[in-house]
Amino acid sequence: MSDEPNKPERIAKRLSRAGVASRRDAERMILEGRVSLNGKVLDTPAVTVTMRDKIVVDGHPIGEAEPARLWKYHKPRGEVTTARDEKDRRTVFDGLPEDMPRVMPVGRLDITSEGLLLLTNDGELKRKLELPSTGWTRRYRVRVHGRPTDATLEPLLQGITVDGVRYQPMQVQFDRQQGANAWMTIALKEGKNREIRKAMEAIGLTVNRLIRVSYGPFQLGQMGEGEVEEIKGRILRDQLGEREAGGEQKPALKAKLATKDKPKSGKSARPISARRSGKGPR
Repeated sequence: MSDEPNKPERIAKRLSRAGVASRRDAERMILEGRVSLNGKVLDTPAVTVTMRDKIVVDGHPIGEAEPARLWKYHKPRGEVTTARDEKDRRTVFDGLPEDMPRVMPVGRLDITSEGLLLLTNDGELKRKLELPSTGWTRRYRVRVHGRPTDATLEPLLQGITVDGVRYQPMQVQFDRQQGANAWMTIALKEGKNREIRKAMEAIGLTVNRLIRVSYGPFQLGQMGEGEVEEIKGRILRDQLGEREAGGEQKPALKAKLATKDKPKSGKSARPISARRSGKGPR
């Protein structure tokens, strides 16, 4: 963001850069009458502001835009990925350290899913990391009830349509059969709502555990449930940052991160008969 106080920008972008919400959510908040500008409640997001303007959200003045920061959070099962929950269930924000700034989740994990959830204080960074065009791979360890075969999994490898929604081809690696359950590693790039669960149901398998282990180059690693770890500024800059003319730092994606998204063996994930690792979470 420019240091020029009189340089105008859309109010939704300002709110996003201040870590209040994504642009889309900021526009929704404005339409709900939750945002005032210089003492007047706004009813439209089609407004430009400068740093000299006073913006208040839900009765609280917003602060100046802070440098973009990113955290890893090991989400346990039973937490919802929302700031407010109408059923008063525990959210991912309830257990965060008190000294953390206001943050937003990058994407979502449903209440029964667990594992790596990225959190950021910057709405623009959130938007960029969520775009399918970034091409970042999301990798999951998945336990299903059933005994999948090559033929069973073939629709996932080719891409499948469920209830009118098209899911792109997934990488599927069989890990082990454990009694009536099977463990697999699944990689995808889009991450649509409940994509893996719906796709599995369509081929006759039921997901009973789903753990996200990586999001692009960021790994869950050995983090314990409920732990939070900030990604170091140097690493964040290496993966996301580039300096623009004038000194402004804006999140951007590197051209290639493929080597960090490949399995350690360097081989492509393949279906059951082609690859059996014999390993899986307990």
